[in-house]
Amino acid sequence: MKLSTQDANAFFAKPSAGRAGILIHGGDAMRVALKRQELISALIGPQGEDEMRLSRIAGADLRRDPATLLDEMKAVGFFPGQRVVFVEDATDGATAALDAALAEWRNGDAMIVATAGSLTKRSKLRVLFETHGNALAAVIYDEPPGRAEIEAEIARAGLTGTEPSAMADLEALARALDPGDFRQTLEKIAIYKIGDATPLTSAEIADMAPATIEAAVDDLLHSVAEGQVARIGPLMQRLDGQGETPVGLIIMASRHFRTLHAASADPKGPAAGLSRQRPPVFGPRRDRMIRQAQSWGLRRLEVALPVLIDTDLALRSAGQTAPQMALVERAFIRLAMLKTARI
Repeated sequence: MKLSTQDANAFFAKPSAGRAGILIHGGDAMRVALKRQELISALIGPQGEDEMRLSRIAGADLRRDPATLLDEMKAVGFFPGQRVVFVEDATDGATAALDAALAEWRNGDAMIVATAGSLTKRSKLRVLFETHGNALAAVIYDEPPGRAEIEAEIARAGLTGTEPSAMADLEALARALDPGDFRQTLEKIAIYKIGDATPLTSAEIADMAPATIEAAVDDLLHSVAEGQVARIGPLMQRLDGQGETPVGLIIMASRHFRTLHAASADPKGPAAGLSRQRPPVFGPRRDRMIRQAQSWGLRRLEVALPVLIDTDLALRSAGQTAPQMALVERAFIRLAMLKTARI
């Protein structure tokens, strides 16, 4: 039987031991592995592997020795409880062995959990599990997790309370990160919140989320966008000493101002515009950029972007003789002064 995404997620969380087997397949190996891990953990519990109730068979080995699967499925364990035979990286070449094992499965035998990469609708392996009377097939699509999946991940990480704005940030983070990175970030947040019963906030997510821009560069870009001319020179000297390149600074400044432009141009307002950005903008930084987009306005931002483009072209010009870092500093000062200029 083929499972829908909703039914598959429900089965992974609370599987029925009466099924002979399940095939989990999809193009993203990490997503498939996480779902397989969740299912097996739900079936055998945290001590299952130590109690030897989990057997692993590589798909390539199964093709060479098909009888291995049947032997492992029928084996009687020393410890009581559900047993699982995990067939990793199965292909159509393993269909015959899996078909024979499913046909011999009886109550009390180990459940077969097979994983595979992308399979077409005509795949023999996929057809076997989708049409079998007591087996399941679940496609794991390469798409961001839904709210229910995120809430399940939050509960799994041990987080008990989340502010509404923080939940919106987590949804944005889930869209931007790989599933494994997202789960690790939640685990890091959960460790940070041990002993803290207050709800999770956007500020805490911003502190724990993977950084996308160096803090010193971020400070410089905010100073430019907020018209703080006096801070630009010292910050530029600091970044120059840290080895930041002029071209790199212009690229990051262009990204920052394009984000402000997109936020300002959004018909639903800067907050909605920033929520659509990839990577997402979090917590206090998001609030700060909303204020920047509002204070600049669309017209000024459309004047500012060509300044950055022209500076980028000048830096890459073979005939440019002026010091490059000085060109960047001049461009940033022009932008900071443009914020309050009358246009």
